[in-house]
Amino acid sequence: MQLRTRLPTLHGLRTSETGLLALAVLVGAGAGLGAVAFRWLVDTMTLLFSGQDDYADAGHAAHPWLPWLGGGFVVLTPVVAGLIYGPLVHRFAREARGHGVPEVMNAVANNGGRIKPQVAGVKALASALTIGGGGSVGREGPIVQIGAALGSTLGRLTRSDEPVMRMLVACGAAGGIAATFNAPLAGVFFAMELILIDFGARHFGMVVLASVTASVIGRAALGDDPFLVLPTFAVDHVQQYLLFGLLGLLAGAVGAVFIKVLYAIEDGCDRIWRGPEWLRPAAGGLVLGLLLLAIPQMYGVGYPVLGNAVDGRYAVGFLLVLLVAKMVASGLTIGIGGSGGVFAPSLFIGAMLGSAFGQVAHQLAPGLAGPAGAYALVGMGAVFAGSARAPITAVVILFELTGEYTIILPMMTAIVLAVGVSHLLSHDSIYTAKLRRRGVDLTGHPQLSVHARPDRG
Repeated sequence: MQLRTRLPTLHGLRTSETGLLALAVLVGAGAGLGAVAFRWLVDTMTLLFSGQDDYADAGHAAHPWLPWLGGGFVVLTPVVAGLIYGPLVHRFAREARGHGVPEVMNAVANNGGRIKPQVAGVKALASALTIGGGGSVGREGPIVQIGAALGSTLGRLTRSDEPVMRMLVACGAAGGIAATFNAPLAGVFFAMELILIDFGARHFGMVVLASVTASVIGRAALGDDPFLVLPTFAVDHVQQYLLFGLLGLLAGAVGAVFIKVLYAIEDGCDRIWRGPEWLRPAAGGLVLGLLLLAIPQMYGVGYPVLGNAVDGRYAVGFLLVLLVAKMVASGLTIGIGGSGGVFAPSLFIGAMLGSAFGQVAHQLAPGLAGPAGAYALVGMGAVFAGSARAPITAVVILFELTGEYTIILPMMTAIVLAVGVSHLLSHDSIYTAKLRRRGVDLTGHPQLSVHARPDRG
C-alpha cells in the first residue's frame, strides 16, 4: 500500500506544473547551499595552502607556517594540491577535470541531462584544492557543474523524463551562478543562453524560480554587497562611444586569442606528458608554481588584483603583463588537469585590457575619455562575451556584479562588437571548442525544447 501511494506522488511531481515548480525550488535550494559550501571550501583551502585569505594581493608574502621558505612556498602548493585532487578525479569522476561548463552543455544536448551523482562532490573538492593551491581559474565553472549534477540527481530520484531532466540541470546551473555571484538574473540568462540554448516560457519560469531560491540562500549566507564598487560614471560626450566601440573590437580579438592560448597550452601538456594521468596535476604543478613565484598575482581567482586594476593602481605595462600571464596561468592550470572555471579569468583579462585602454585614452584625450575604471568594467564584459559568445549574459552579469546601470549602453556597444570580431577570428566559443576537440559539435544542434529528443547518432 505504501508503494502505491508513493508512485502517484512521484508521477505528479514530475508531470504537473506545480510539481515541476516544486522541483525547481528544490534544485535552487540545493544549488544555493552547494554554492555556500563550495565558497567555504575554496576559502578554507586558500587559507590552508597560502596562509592568506587571498594570496593574489599579498605580494611575495611568506606562509606563516613556513616562514623559512619565504615567498618560495608557492612553488610547492600546486604540487601538493595536485597530489590530492589528481587521484581523486582520476578514480571517481574524470568529468570533474577542466572547467565544467562544456560537460554540462554536452549532458543537456546529447545525454538527456544525465550527470553522475558523484560529480558534485568530486568537482567541489577538486576545484577547491585547485584554486586554494594556486590554480589560476575561477569558481563559476565548478558551481555550474555542481548545481547541474544536483539537478540531474534529483531528476533521477524522481524518475523524470529527459526534457524535465534537462530543465532541472539548467535550474541547477542557474542557481549556482545566482548564489555564487549574487546575480539571479545572470544565473537565468547563463542557463538559458549557454546550457539550454532555449528561451521558452516553460523553461524560463522554472529557471527563474530556481535562480531566485538559490540567490536568497546565497545572500543570507554570503551577504548582499556588489562585486565591484565603481565611482560615479556617466557618458559626457557622444564621442566616448567610439572609444568603447574600439575597446570592444580589441576585446573580441583578445577573447579569441584567449581561446587559442588556452587550448594550445592544453595540447602542449598532452604532448609532453607521458606518465599516469593521476600524477599529471602534481608534475605540472611545479611549472605553475614557478609562474606563481614570478607573478604571485596569478594565485587563485585573483579578484583583489582585478579590483586594483579597476581602481587604476597599476601602470599600463604591468597591466599588459598581467593580461598575458593570466592567459598562460589559466591555460596551464587547465592543461595539467586542474579543475576550475574560465569565466573569472576572462573577467580578469578584460579588466586588465580595459584599464590599460582607459589609461591610454585618458592620457591622449583627458577631456573626452572619462575614468579608466569604466573601461575596465566594459573590458570585462566584452572579453567574456568574445570568448563565451554569450552577449546577453555578459551585459546582465556585469550590471548585477556592479549595480552600475549607467554603464549599460557602453557595455552593449562594446559587447556586440566583441562578439562579432570573435566570430570572425574563432569558429567556436571557449566552451564549444572543448567539445569540438572531443568530436562533439553543438553549433548546429537542434533547439533543446521540452519536446526535443536527444541526438542518439
